Amino acid sequence: MITYEEFMGRSAFTQEDLLAFAYGRLVMDAPADFKARLPLPPMLMVDRVTEISANKSRGRLVAERDVRLDDWFFQCHFLGDPVQPGCLGVDGVWQLLGFYCNWRGGLGTGRALGCGEVEFFGQIRPHDAVVRYEIDVKRFTTLKEQGASMIVGDGKVIVDDQEIYTVQG
Repeated sequence: MITYEEFMGRSAFTQEDLLAFAYGRLVMDAPADFKARLPLPPMLMVDRVTEISANKSRGRLVAERDVRLDDWFFQCHFLGDPVQPGCLGVDGVWQLLGFYCNWRGGLGTGRALGCGEVEFFGQIRPHDAVVRYEIDVKRFTTLKEQGASMIVGDGKVIVDDQEIYTVQG
């Protein structure tokens, strides 16, 4: 476990850290309203955050997920032609945007409200190695009176150094 101050000062998080966060066990002295969580496996779409930074209302987040031959979705999507559903890559971006809000001091539970344009031009297959998420935070705002925060960003999903999705706004 780490302190809330240490959590907000970190620039990277391991898989162990993210699992502890998902279970609510990473931060020992979080504020009472800190209800933040990531989804638990198998819905957790990230293994590590390699970079997280802020510059006023903007920021950047880079994270990775190892592709596993036994990932649950490859067994059913599609028989004989396994591919990760594109919506899970988009959900990975949303998970990371919510995590960023918590890292910046947002206290709520976090829910995605939508996105702008999503474009798919590649896919994640069982023989791939690493999915990388690169997210540029365009605007982060804390809404103190509502006890919430808001984030807008643009994301890229990259597999083995080839960009395969973009998620705008």
